[in-house]
Amino acid sequence: MPSLVHQDVRQDALAKLSRFRGEFYDCLTSRGDALFELADALLCTDGPVKTLVDLSLAPEHRRGHGSLYAALNNGDVDVDRLRQLLAELPLPRAADGRLALAVDVSPWLRPDAATAPDRSFCHTYGRGKDEHRMIPGWPYSIVVALETGRTSWAAPLDAVRLEPGADVCAITVAQLRWVVEELVAAGQWQQGDPKILVVMDAGYEAPRIAHLLADLPLEVLGRMRSDRVMRRSTPPRVYVPTGGRPPKHGSEFVFGQADTWGQEHAVTVTETRLYGKATARAWDRLHPRLTKRAAWLDHDGELPLIEGTVIRLAVEKLPSGGVNKPVWLWWSGTDATSADVDRCWQSFLRRFDIEHNFRFWKQTLCWTKPRLRSPEAADRWTWLVIAAHTQLRLARPLATDLRRPWERPTKPHRLTPARVRRGFRNLRAGFPSPARAPKPTRPGPGRPLGSKNRSSATRHDVGRVLATGEPYQRPAHHKRGTKPRRTITKS
Repeated sequence: MPSLVHQDVRQDALAKLSRFRGEFYDCLTSRGDALFELADALLCTDGPVKTLVDLSLAPEHRRGHGSLYAALNNGDVDVDRLRQLLAELPLPRAADGRLALAVDVSPWLRPDAATAPDRSFCHTYGRGKDEHRMIPGWPYSIVVALETGRTSWAAPLDAVRLEPGADVCAITVAQLRWVVEELVAAGQWQQGDPKILVVMDAGYEAPRIAHLLADLPLEVLGRMRSDRVMRRSTPPRVYVPTGGRPPKHGSEFVFGQADTWGQEHAVTVTETRLYGKATARAWDRLHPRLTKRAAWLDHDGELPLIEGTVIRLAVEKLPSGGVNKPVWLWWSGTDATSADVDRCWQSFLRRFDIEHNFRFWKQTLCWTKPRLRSPEAADRWTWLVIAAHTQLRLARPLATDLRRPWERPTKPHRLTPARVRRGFRNLRAGFPSPARAPKPTRPGPGRPLGSKNRSSATRHDVGRVLATGEPYQRPAHHKRGTKPRRTITKS
């Protein structure tokens, strides 16, 4: 019986992978043959991909390197259809059947690409301790579905490039709304199911996002800065003969002052293998005090009271031996039980799986290595990487452990994306490729030998946006290097 069950799982995985490959090819509306073979070469190349030219040398890519760049620069991907296809695939769920989504921004750094438009200053970390840098590049907002337990797998669902001067919170709200609506339309969430949990880091304003998405079946869990100040609910109104305006906010809850915390509503203590004793304390119905400035400047009417649960997570030790600072979380739900508190902080730890996703894309799948000039070409390459990663996820039940002699054996259900990719070439041989064979062509004449490029590319400033929302363009009469060199005259 176990062999028959295993055979059924393999047949089901083969059918899902074959169906996805066919529907993915249909999403490539222009130069689809070259783009599809490019994704196959990305999956079948041995070892990490260093450059796009290396992909053109793979047997799966039957076209030249010129066709590769032409497909990225002039091809077309039906992104809306591909997003719907990703939302319809089987997604990982928690033990209670809940979907857990994570959203984060990862930069495609292009510090030396002066001719690439729409670059922004991306927040990155240097090699030193607490060293923060702002480097020009293209930031991408990625939404993935998280798995339970320790794993490096995640199911990507959407990717949006952030333009200069964009409101990250507004774009994230629109992105999450689209993803959740597609999941509901695909039957991934039905009435009566647990609400979808969205986990995010401290770079997002979780209360604002929860307020803007209050009409959707989701909960928001975000990390808060340790210097935040929350307010309690308004105390019961007491009649005062002198009158006066009733208070709108209660007493302060200062994260950095323990004497303002008061009595907890729930406390849990969990023994963990890596962190020792983990203590989570929760306070119910706390909200930030909003003012009519920044994101709430154009808000019509009275500012809302966005109540939620504040959770303080403190661990006994860190695996790295660093300082075990407490982590503050804000959950959009109220009346949290002990089970809700444990589920929240454990789900937040699973948020870091998206970092493994980014590292695999950048170090193995060559996501940010191509030196593309057009941001539209970067978007096409990003979606090819997402489609390639999705094929690896669907091929997990079919993969075998092709380990190196110095590597330890791994169980089939514990294979990493890199190990699944090692045997994808053997799996691809069993699938018919929908891409048509290339037509014989002659190489173009190219630029005559010894001639210079007389049409220089336009230079673009980084992250400069006018008050009208349009990107800043350097005046035509202003040229770089026209300022005379300062000279020193001897008296």
